[in-house]
Amino acid sequence: MGSAASTSATGTGGRLGDLLGGVFGAQRPTSQTRPRRGADVETETSLTFGDAIDGVTVGLRLAGEGPCQTCHGTGAKAGTVPRVCPTCEGTGQASKNLGSFAFSEPCRTCRGRGLVVDDPCPVCSGSGRAMSTRTIQARIPAGVADGQRIKLKGKGAPGERGGPAGDLYVRVHVTPHPVFGRSGHNLTVNVPVTFPEAALGAEVKVPAHRGAPVSVRIPAGTPNGRTFRVRGKGVRRSDGTNGDLLVTVQVQVPQQMNAKARQALESFREATAAEDPRDELLQRAKGA
Repeated sequence: MGSAASTSATGTGGRLGDLLGGVFGAQRPTSQTRPRRGADVETETSLTFGDAIDGVTVGLRLAGEGPCQTCHGTGAKAGTVPRVCPTCEGTGQASKNLGSFAFSEPCRTCRGRGLVVDDPCPVCSGSGRAMSTRTIQARIPAGVADGQRIKLKGKGAPGERGGPAGDLYVRVHVTPHPVFGRSGHNLTVNVPVTFPEAALGAEVKVPAHRGAPVSVRIPAGTPNGRTFRVRGKGVRRSDGTNGDLLVTVQVQVPQQMNAKARQALESFREATAAEDPRDELLQRAKGA
């Protein structure tokens, strides 16, 4: 019985030690020579309305910190090489004891690099890092919206020691179009129509983006502000299909009329004098 109890206590103590070691970082130092992923980069670009709808390849000039081009990231002057840090033996980590617990922290001698530079590079002062600029060609997909943030994988800062590059995030600003608007994947356009066209019905030509005008049938009695839908003339979706073109009619009131037009309109007013379009409105207001 005593032997069994002793075995149980030993097992518990081992698990407790593993738990505390995981919580307080009592782990073996991590090597600083392993590949490191490049940093993510953010930038922005402005597009015309048409380029945002169709997609476009743009040149982006990026500035940021990366491996020094003079010393290739070693931090050492040309003709020399760094040496392994004698304090951490190249791990870049040092252990600090606090009573019963041990913490790992960056080595103060090499500042976590694992290497010591005796003759530093004059450009980066031994840090191995320097500011640089580069221009990349980035493809902006079709249908991007104003204010949208696009992720371009692997277009960020270069990695170190063979590590992968980070990602590039591009905030897009779209210049408004003088004719077309946008609602999701649909394009919108306001089209003026005359009073006879709205009253009697007509077939009118409507502009389409990047294409020939399309015909829209306006039925007789169309009110001002009614919207018609033209299928497939909108913005391309990610699945390859297109949104629609939403056409809103705006009935135009003539500012000037010749004598013949005025006479015709007076005749129309006389013919419809018995009809008061405000009668129902007044009755509803009276009963409320």
